[in-house]
Amino acid sequence: MKHFKYEVHKIVGGDPPDSGVPTKPKPKATTHERPLMGTMRLDLALDMNHELVRLAAAIDWDAIAAEFRPMYCPNNGRPAVPTRLMAGLQLLKHTFNLSDELTVARWVENPYWQFFCGEEFFRHDLPVHPTQMTRWRQRIGEKGVEKLLQITIEAGKATRTITETSFDKVIVDTTVQPKNVQHPTDARLYRKVHAAMLRVAKDEGLVLRQSYRRMMDRAFRKHGGHSKARQFKRAKKVLKSLKTMAGRVMRDVERKMSDVAFDRNKRTMILAELILGQTRLTKGKIYSLHAPEVECIAKGKAHRPYEFGVKVSLAVTHKEGFVVGIQTCPDNPYDGHTLEGQLDQVERLTGRVPAHTFVDRGYKGHGVPEERSRVLISGTRKLGYTLKRHLRRRSAVEPEIGHMKADGLLGRNFLKGMAGDAINAILCGAGHNMRKILARLRALLYLLTGNAWEALQSLCRHLEVLRFHQEASGAI
Repeated sequence: MKHFKYEVHKIVGGDPPDSGVPTKPKPKATTHERPLMGTMRLDLALDMNHELVRLAAAIDWDAIAAEFRPMYCPNNGRPAVPTRLMAGLQLLKHTFNLSDELTVARWVENPYWQFFCGEEFFRHDLPVHPTQMTRWRQRIGEKGVEKLLQITIEAGKATRTITETSFDKVIVDTTVQPKNVQHPTDARLYRKVHAAMLRVAKDEGLVLRQSYRRMMDRAFRKHGGHSKARQFKRAKKVLKSLKTMAGRVMRDVERKMSDVAFDRNKRTMILAELILGQTRLTKGKIYSLHAPEVECIAKGKAHRPYEFGVKVSLAVTHKEGFVVGIQTCPDNPYDGHTLEGQLDQVERLTGRVPAHTFVDRGYKGHGVPEERSRVLISGTRKLGYTLKRHLRRRSAVEPEIGHMKADGLLGRNFLKGMAGDAINAILCGAGHNMRKILARLRALLYLLTGNAWEALQSLCRHLEVLRFHQEASGAI
């Protein structure tokens, strides 16, 4: 019987399970035997009716490449990363409210994102290092990101999200783009100055007379406790000691550092001296060491009376809420004085000046002549029924601002300097437009599914063929 088992398995192949003979491991499938995702074309693997695929077809990528081509040297250094890839990453980042690191990481996982950025085959490796996105933003600057915003406006017209008549009426308003800084208090600023001085002393190899490290931490906690208990006299006394200790360390560092070391740390030393010298009545205060351009802006909100960042002016279409202009306004100017520059940007991006501009009462005294654009201020009387109805819709800009802060990156700016403020604001407008376009394409896809969508596509192809024959015959 045992011999019979061996004969059977010899004919079939392999060894019997109870023979005691170790079985050979099966060889693993090689890369030549199994299909790889990287060898499959994305246009064959993806749903070509997906909203990102259709949006990629509506964007004029050649115009973006032509705009940024003069910024690169054709015969020096390694070849540059494709412009479509870098521009697509920036648009995807602000569309889905992500950081540079998360944008690059999710790009590897999402084949639709890769197709949107111009890839033909699926890639398993990172497209760029996240820091390259920062350097690319710095390279193109504010004018370059304005081009990206203009491209989204053109894509909105190509997808019928907006029309040419949408530019006739716009709503203009201002908001605050908060900076990524802590809420500035005197105690917190003194503590930051003290920590900065200790870092400078460590980097330069200075031996301080006394560091006050533990005393500063203890005094900072004590100040918070007194303020919480509403013991303001005791808190004021502890605040004075915090300022004294920070000033002693700063002066000790100044005495012991050389001129060369002072030049290396000149910015930090000047800002620290300004913070320790400012009072309640000082104008142009410093609210952050790493972002001295931050301004204190009061918007009259009960839940947040003061915001620390930069004022942003934006213009949206009256009907769709599509962003046609957005820019930063440093030095916190009066709202009425920002309207002229905002209309200039709208004309630069759309190619036309709106016939009617709807604003709130903060724009009184704007100085824009009526022959350029008729500015209608909220609360104006003696208007016709149509203009009154349009003016009541002026408040529709408020939820658009809320979406840009909640769904986009306008709620907190992480980019550095005043240039970072301007770039982030414009890209937030581009991301807002992208979300509106994707929502429209997604809604159309839900309405036109299955046979209806195929019938519409065949009808469009039939109309194109018919128009071609008419042009060839001279009927048109």
